[in-house]
Amino acid sequence: MEVDEMATARTYGDPCAAARALDLLGERWALMIVRELLFGPKRYSDLQAGLPGASPTVLSQRLRDLEAGGVIQRRRMGAPIRAWVYELTRWGHELEPILVRLGRWGSRAPMTQAAGTLGADSLMLAVKSHLDPARLGDLDATFRMELGEDVFTLRVAAGELTIQRGEPPQWDAEVRADTAVLKALVIDGASVAEFGDRVEIGGDGDAFQRLLEALATG
Repeated sequence: MEVDEMATARTYGDPCAAARALDLLGERWALMIVRELLFGPKRYSDLQAGLPGASPTVLSQRLRDLEAGGVIQRRRMGAPIRAWVYELTRWGHELEPILVRLGRWGSRAPMTQAAGTLGADSLMLAVKSHLDPARLGDLDATFRMELGEDVFTLRVAAGELTIQRGEPPQWDAEVRADTAVLKALVIDGASVAEFGDRVEIGGDGDAFQRLLEALATG
């Protein structure tokens, strides 16, 4: 294991606000943990699954650092889950627009050969990063997005999109697909018709098409 991955409590010793932010978030995997928690709480095992490149030792240390810094918190969920989960604090949630903008900036960076497949949370961030709100028009709709075992609620209203992990109480359109298909639709600009039964759309398919058309691909 790299020595710098084990270092903790490092600081730039610089009073600049950007430097103080990097004291909290500059360690490897820190922002990736924030990405995994943007749309709702997760158990430790879920974080491990979403960040397979992080060793258990490093992941545990980053979680402790982020909790100590007030970015995340740990709490016990009640029935029916009855498990300890990690979630962003209110202050931690303020990082969402920063990660969205970082995703837009990073979309122009070259893809490395070692790059793996995009996970469900990465794709939800990609939806927000690629979205051009001006293209939403008067769309007002709730979407149930099912990606394997992951379910998200996407809500569009007043030219804004919010995303949350979990089942919506009601929805206008339901979309079932695998992550490769959604990546092609969101990032590559592919059309639904290209994938046949690999993508299932129930309810208001026109609303989902309008959402896709509001994504700035390429």
